[in-house]
Amino acid sequence: MAEQVPRSGPLWRWAATALLLLGLLWWLDVPDLMAELERFQLWVVVPALALTVVQVCVSAWRWRFTARCLSLQLPLVVAVKEYYLATFLNQVLPGGVLGDVNRAWRHSLDAASRLASVHAVVIERLSGQVVLVALAALLMAVAFAVGGGINGRPGATLPGSGAIDAFRLLFVLALFLAMLAAAAVIFRTRLLRYGRQLAGDIRAALLRWPVWLIQLASSLLVVGSYLAVFVVLAFGAGYLVEDNSLLILLALCSGLLLSMVIPVTVAGWGVREGAAAVLWPLAGLPAEQGVALSIGYGLLVLLSSLPGAVFTFSSAATAR
Repeated sequence: MAEQVPRSGPLWRWAATALLLLGLLWWLDVPDLMAELERFQLWVVVPALALTVVQVCVSAWRWRFTARCLSLQLPLVVAVKEYYLATFLNQVLPGGVLGDVNRAWRHSLDAASRLASVHAVVIERLSGQVVLVALAALLMAVAFAVGGGINGRPGATLPGSGAIDAFRLLFVLALFLAMLAAAAVIFRTRLLRYGRQLAGDIRAALLRWPVWLIQLASSLLVVGSYLAVFVVLAFGAGYLVEDNSLLILLALCSGLLLSMVIPVTVAGWGVREGAAAVLWPLAGLPAEQGVALSIGYGLLVLLSSLPGAVFTFSSAATAR
């Protein structure tokens, strides 16, 4: 008998999103949060949206390149259209990965191998996540060593400068690893099912020379565009006024991007803001500032994904 998927699956993600956001509103100083949100300038929407266009185009090109490494055809125009659609679905559907599932399925309908189509999406996303983790670790290590602050506030008390900060850092890392482990348990069946063939496709589309170098370069561009959106928002809010403020901001925002990898809420809402509320005080900054920046980023990404709504009811991707 086929395994039945519980219908309540998406509901608990909506519930988790609502509970996390409500819990943050209870914990934070709401007037201070509103004051931080009011600092954002409307003009930042234009350059930030321009960055998201570059982001989608490079991501679509990376997907097309990965598919070609697996002997699949995928026109660049189709890849861009499908990536916009996937981004939109990831923003409005629970879990944050259903858009990518749909992208793989639509490509597989006219591809030489349906499993290869799935692996092309998995490997393309994996390339970005590996670079994100490595870059986040590097930025955090450098930022913690240098110290500093954002918006003129003292920030020399970064993790490692005291027993309390060290405890907080260990707690955040332990919580993050626990959530990753929970996600691995949830998806363990899928991982085991495709593990062997996926390993061979990973070697072909990610690890061999010079493929890994091309994947690295494209993924750095994509992750860099994510962080650049945060920088534009922070600049418009007047946060970048100290010598080390840009470095600290990049380190903190890379942590926010990492938190969004965990598919337990809708489009990362709640998890991302919760991470901001924990990370910003570790850098000697108010939690409300980080949450405001996180909210601004989430709204901007949602706005940038709206072109994908046009393709919601379009025909599936043409792979040949």
